[in-house]
Amino acid sequence: MDAKDEGRHSALLSFLNRAGRLVVTVALTFLGLLLATFLIGRVVPIDPVLAVVGDRATQSTYDQAYKALGLDKSLAEQFWIYLQKVVTGDFGTSFMTKRPILEDIARTFPATLELATAGILIGTILGIPVGVWAAVRQGKLFDQIVRVLGLVGYSAPIFWLALVGLLLFYAKLGWVSGPGRIDISNEYVITRQTGIMLLDTALQGEWDAFRNAVSHLVLPASLLGYFSLAYISRMTRSFMLNELSQEYITTARVKGVPEWRIIWVHALRNAAVPLVTVVALSYATLLEGSVLTETVFAWPGLGLYLTNSLQSADMNAVLGATIVVGAVFIGLNLLSDLLYGLLDPRIRRRT
Repeated sequence: MDAKDEGRHSALLSFLNRAGRLVVTVALTFLGLLLATFLIGRVVPIDPVLAVVGDRATQSTYDQAYKALGLDKSLAEQFWIYLQKVVTGDFGTSFMTKRPILEDIARTFPATLELATAGILIGTILGIPVGVWAAVRQGKLFDQIVRVLGLVGYSAPIFWLALVGLLLFYAKLGWVSGPGRIDISNEYVITRQTGIMLLDTALQGEWDAFRNAVSHLVLPASLLGYFSLAYISRMTRSFMLNELSQEYITTARVKGVPEWRIIWVHALRNAAVPLVTVVALSYATLLEGSVLTETVFAWPGLGLYLTNSLQSADMNAVLGATIVVGAVFIGLNLLSDLLYGLLDPRIRRRT
């Protein structure tokens, strides 16, 4: 075997090794997620049998439902059954909607995806430049303003900001539409194809409905965008301050490299590697943390579905939604790890 073949063989083994470790890590993480949700479902002070048969059922009816749900088996047997069902996509049936939980999640998740995506776009597009400029102007007025706005974004309860936003921009000024995803007059002219309202209205050429959907989206998306902007700008500022203090920056300045190129090309390119994780985790947080926002704005997404399920003691639906949120976190973490290698070849060589 010549040197070229040996290099190819070594590269193939390295790739298979990384892929194998990645598969094992994802599988163990997902297994841990399922175990955690299973145990949560067993320790919460809610009787799943009563949620099915009601509190006026006879003892015989209760006992039959108890066995039908498999609660008479050991915890190990229950978890094995639970694991088999989840892996095959069977999250059970919602006691609240009387539909399969996976069907409910498929119906509500696009609304959350649309809201969170709009929020993370706002937070990223504004947060990174703001954080970079705050680092460049460290200690100056702009930097102080950014730090104060970031502190408010961290400290102020999101539901309070949502209520104030509705009162000011909807009730007082009338700049945006109120709660909901679209006015009822436009809702029934749209055929749900993707479940993402902006995309569906645009694909069908219903531009009045599109503008109405944007008017409903802009306020909750801006609030979530402000929440993510506070975090992204703070972390960008921190990463940039670290990069701007490095020796290669001093060397570039001595060589006469333009300041804008030093900041926006050299320093930001190196800061982009940890920023990938920051943006990915911010996105995941918006996907699972928009419960209060969706509740205040009556946004028919996964967060509102989760809230209603909790209020109805529908633990099957709660656990199903929790698994989806956990899977999103795992997927985005995996994506950020893959992007790490693309942005920094040194990481690929170390792995």
